[in-house]
Formats: sequence, structure tokens, C-alpha cells
Amino acid sequence: MQHPLLFSICAFLMLLVILSWGGYRVFYKPGRFLKQLGSPVITGAAQRPVLGEMSEPESSTVVTLLKQLGSKIPSSEAEVATLRTELMRAGFRAESAVPVFYGLRIVATMAMLLVSLIMQPKMPPNPALRMAVLLFGCATGWILPRFFLEKKIAKRQEILRLSLPDMLDMLVVSVEAGLGLDQAMHHVSHELQMSHPQLSEELAMVMFEMRAGKRRAEALRNLAERTGESEIRKLVAILVQNDRFGTSMGESLRTHSDFLRSKRRQEAEERAGKVGVKLVFPIFFFILPSMLIVAAGPGILQIFKYLFPMMKQIG
Repeated sequence: MQHPLLFSICAFLMLLVILSWGGYRVFYKPGRFLKQLGSPVITGAAQRPVLGEMSEPESSTVVTLLKQLGSKIPSSEAEVATLRTELMRAGFRAESAVPVFYGLRIVATMAMLLVSLIMQPKMPPNPALRMAVLLFGCATGWILPRFFLEKKIAKRQEILRLSLPDMLDMLVVSVEAGLGLDQAMHHVSHELQMSHPQLSEELAMVMFEMRAGKRRAEALRNLAERTGESEIRKLVAILVQNDRFGTSMGESLRTHSDFLRSKRRQEAEERAGKVGVKLVFPIFFFILPSMLIVAAGPGILQIFKYLFPMMKQIG
């Protein structure tokens, strides 16, 4: 055989593609469909608890180190309360979340400072520029964890917003079947464990607060404050108003569910309408030059090959 190394590489790539395709078809794709279907309707003692995964895990060495680093940073009570609220909205409810976040900020700042120091020998001998690079690196390291935290909050709020119509449909069915609002929320929180775990976790927190002695309105307002999602705030306002004035709960929930689906469809249509404008620059800078090269390239080569030498002879 002329090229045994090339043959081995091709055989390895073919085997990798076949195994990946088989694993996707046999394991990943059916599991994804089962996850979307959710857990069985019949629940019992064997079912795992809704908030089983919310217990604080054992701290690893890295988390302990970050916690110790973060606890050294002086901060006001208002700043800590604001940061704790943001971490809760991102899904981090552990008591050590705030010092760990501060520890991450310290580590990121030190890492960016180290990168800036490594870049110093390759920079021009300008003290002001080098100092500006050091300051910019430290500021970038301090801001990056907050940036990723905001991205995490926005992603979780989007997941909760997209999960609301399904939750409202199940609440409507449960309420119209004769359950009270508390029992309906408890039932829905169990049924949404697999399909919408974030929303199931939030509903379970509401139920635990009510069991601890808080009034329903207060627990629902805590849900709105804990998530920070505007649609959940509207839903909480509807539930509190219906509970106060005794109006039809099922009809209000069904109307709000239809409103959310209509709003989601309008947002999708709006995004689809913006696609044409957003594609102008990629088409102009990436697709159009390639098309011009393919279409006009042979003609331009013929011009350079025949026309220019002929013009030189004439001149």
C-alpha cells in the first residue's frame, strides 16, 4: 500500500462518523423525545422529589477556595442583597453563591492581569500604553463574570417564559377538574419535572413557602421577584386578583395562555421579518464576492491573458 498513514486516517474518520451516527440514532434522539414527553402521569412514593437536586452539594476544593477568596472582599449589605437576587434569578440559590461569585471575579481579574503582563514585552516602549493595557485587563477580568451572569439570567428567563403556556394549560385542566389552586400547582410542579425543570422548581418553591406559613399572595409575589420575568409578574398579578375578587380562575388562565401563545407567534413573525435586513451584510461581504468570482472569474482571466497584451502591442 502506497500511503498507509492516509488510509489509517480515513478509516478512523469513517469509523468515527458511523459510531456518531449510530449513537445519535439509537441513544440520543429517542432520549430527547422521551425528555420532551415528560414523566409519567401516575405519581407515587417512588417518584423522586421535586427539589431533590436543590440541596446544596458537597463543596469541592475549588469551590471552597473561591468561597474563601470571595469572603475577603468588603461589600455593603445592599450590594450583597442585589447580587444574591441576581444569582437566584440565574438559578444559584446556595448560601455560598455570593462569596463564590466574588472569588470568581478575583480569579478572572488575576488571570487577565497575568495575560496583560505576558503581552508587555511585545508592546511598544510606552509606559502610558502599558499601564492602560494592565488597567483594561484587570477591568475586563472584573466585568466578565457579571457579563456571563447576565447572560445566564436572560437565558433562564427565556426558558421560563417559553414554559409558561404549557404550565397554564395544565393549571386550567387541573382547576377545571375540581382541584384547588394550591393542589393544582403542586400537581403541575410534579408533572413538569422532566419537560420544564426550571419552572417546576419555581412552583415547588412556592409550595414550600406556603407550607412554611406564608400566604399564597406573598409566596406568588416572591416567585415573581425570584425570577424577574415580566410574564410571570403578569401571571402572579392575575392569580392574586382572582384570589382576591373570586373570579373564574380557569377562564382567566386560559385567556392568559392564549395571550402568551399569540405573543410568542408575533415575536416569531417579527424575527422572521428582520431576517431579510440582517442578511444584507453577510450576503454583500461573503456570498456576493464568491458569486462574482465564480461568474466573472473566467472572463477576467481571459481579459488579463489576451486583451492587455494586445493593448500593449497596439500602444
